[in-house]
Amino acid sequence: MKLKQLISFGVISTIAFSIQTAQAFTPVTSGAMYSQQIQATSRRSTIAQASQNIAAVGTFVAAEKPTTGTARIIVEKGQRYLVLDAAFQTSDQGPDLHVVLDPSDQPPAQYQDPKQYIVNLGKLQKFSGEQRYLIPADVDLSKVKSVGIWCQMANATFGYASLQLSNNS
Repeated sequence: MKLKQLISFGVISTIAFSIQTAQAFTPVTSGAMYSQQIQATSRRSTIAQASQNIAAVGTFVAAEKPTTGTARIIVEKGQRYLVLDAAFQTSDQGPDLHVVLDPSDQPPAQYQDPKQYIVNLGKLQKFSGEQRYLIPADVDLSKVKSVGIWCQMANATFGYASLQLSNNS
């Protein structure tokens, strides 16, 4: 076939497009383009960190049962969450464990009035590992002083984390 025929069938333009497309997906590992990619990735990472601020942080201590790990209240995309870190662990002896936000630095061993805590964020998702709980918008975080792991059935605080305001908030 002649070159004019190949062009009229679009074969040449398809081949040229395929070569350009393949070049677009070739990873850049050095040079000016590599530096630009690193800078763009760094900017995206900074933006992601800015959209997640740590409002408060605390370390769990035992009350009725051994409880360890860290609790953080974070603000992410306008929503507030309580995050228990990967090191979080408490006893599996509680059949009805809940996560509560409390107005005192040290929640009581037993609640005289179950509504003494500020809010019950719900049942503990698992006895260990990272997990997160949405904090309702109407909760006044300035009144939250600690996070408790509380067994509703036994009315016993297994462990708690006193919260300190973070410099990032």
